[in-house]
Amino acid sequence: MAPGESRGYRVAFSAKLWRYPGKGGWHFVDVPRKYAPSATLGWGRSPVTAQVDGNAWKTSVWREKSGRTLLPVPRAVRGAKTVGDRVRVELEFAV
Repeated sequence: MAPGESRGYRVAFSAKLWRYPGKGGWHFVDVPRKYAPSATLGWGRSPVTAQVDGNAWKTSVWREKSGRTLLPVPRAVRGAKTVGDRVRVELEFAV
């Protein structure tokens, strides 16, 4: 069974924060290709429980048309960290 394909599958990695360009752009980290799940819901989304530097929340990762898988990282989770800062990420796939 591939990563992300079964309930409760967990992965951990470190990644750099980046910001989507434009006014109000969200902050993201790229999920390494080897950990990227198959899309399980519409818009290429897969539900996860995410943890960034120990701060946990329920969200989704999603696959772009380019094939890159993204995790949005809200301000409340990233704190003072910003573009280019490295964070520790843990994902538990819900489905």
